[in-house]
Amino acid sequence: MAFDYKKEYREYYMPKNKPHIVEIPSMNFIAVGGKGDPNEEGGEYKQAIELLYGIAYTIRMSKKTDHIIDGYFDYVVPPLEGLWEQEGRVGIDYSRKSELKWTAMIRLPDFVTKADFEWAVEQAAVKKKTDFSKVEFMTYKEGVCVQCMHTGSYDDEPATVEAMDSYADGMGYDIDIDHSRKHHEIYLSDPRKTAPEKLKTVVRHPIKKRG
Repeated sequence: MAFDYKKEYREYYMPKNKPHIVEIPSMNFIAVGGKGDPNEEGGEYKQAIELLYGIAYTIRMSKKTDHIIDGYFDYVVPPLEGLWEQEGRVGIDYSRKSELKWTAMIRLPDFVTKADFEWAVEQAAVKKKTDFSKVEFMTYKEGVCVQCMHTGSYDDEPATVEAMDSYADGMGYDIDIDHSRKHHEIYLSDPRKTAPEKLKTVVRHPIKKRG
């Protein structure tokens, strides 16, 4: 059986639908940054997703090439994630999607080094005849966060965020969103195949102990 990060690390990927506090360790990702409405057909965000999966599957299928990754084991490609922000505000105004700045990303197994990532970029560029120069190797350490499983449309997330903020406040924490610690979403459903009311998304906010 291939290693499935969602099942092996349920505390990060399969939380309950009630807010709770969790500490997230440092992880490596493949990432693409950009801005604008993620729903724009053929837009920058959709292109970024294609680039991410191109690299993710090149790395996963490296076992069928001459490139040997030390410590490699079979795994399921982890879910798509996103860091989101808007200039001049803490959190997200869902009615102003054109002003969004985002980092789309997919977790890398710990055995993947930056050299392995660079090999994958070169391989994918040749095989797919596509420019993958926007894709980066990124290390991200979130630390202590409040998170919750959101079920439903992305536009309905404010109610979940409000519950998270209230819970964190009651536990003696302040929301700690800035340019390095951001509104974070993990997408467990494919919106092309799932009804909006059934979409499952992990919503996560960084926090800090109050005073």
